[in-house]
Amino acid sequence: MSRIQDVLSADEPALIPYLTAGDPDVEETKEYVRALARGGADVIELGLPFSEPIAEGPTIQAAIRRALDAGMTPARFFDLVADLDVDVPLVVMTYYNLIFQYGASDGRADAGVEAFAEDAADAGISGIIVPDLPAEESDPLRAACDERGLDLIFIVAPTTAGERLDRIMSQVSGFAYVQARLGTTGARADVSGATHESLARLDAYDVPKAVGFGVSEREHAAEIIAAGADGVIVGSALIDLVAEGENVAERLEAKARELKDGAGDGLRQHPSKPEQP
Repeated sequence: MSRIQDVLSADEPALIPYLTAGDPDVEETKEYVRALARGGADVIELGLPFSEPIAEGPTIQAAIRRALDAGMTPARFFDLVADLDVDVPLVVMTYYNLIFQYGASDGRADAGVEAFAEDAADAGISGIIVPDLPAEESDPLRAACDERGLDLIFIVAPTTAGERLDRIMSQVSGFAYVQARLGTTGARADVSGATHESLARLDAYDVPKAVGFGVSEREHAAEIIAAGADGVIVGSALIDLVAEGENVAERLEAKARELKDGAGDGLRQHPSKPEQP
């Protein structure tokens, strides 16, 4: 069992916050990651900026632009990760074109997925999420991850079913990223009914499940865990705090603690899970 799967399979639900690396700069990103860890984050997802982030809504797209304008690159990303001193697994989220081209400009013999997986593992990354990589085309990256002990995490959309769902769930490792609603990322006022339907559909698969896309409040976290998820993923609500630029580290820590407490509320509400004190 990988480190990520171990966390997602624990007795308490996992909080997985997302930050865009390099927004607004490298040193502040490090400070924010530490704040989230203090607030109770169990896994931290770091976005490696790419110029065409098709899965992202306006909030995270703006963060990506800020990070790119500040000079974030894959090499700087891995340096940032290597400098982090938090005791939680770190996941990189990025797009396949960046992975496919990685190392080519440096003339590396292992350019592409091999080089990316190698440098990710060396830096301290535990898993990779690639929103635009279909499971049917993932074998090269899957093999590179397996060789280096990295989890490859797939996103499961509300419409994913049948043979395609079977393929994804057979390929995924660490956890399945359950997309709460169709569309792009972004904070929402409520939890989509598709979340409950997706979790019910995935119940037959013995893989941890974490729900993202739209989670922003304690009550959202509680509802998602009560519906059967093993973790909640929160991004845009945190990026909003970063963009506001006021007491960011303190507010991120407090928000993480709020969401972690909400996940605990949900665990106590779930009919088939043990009561927690």
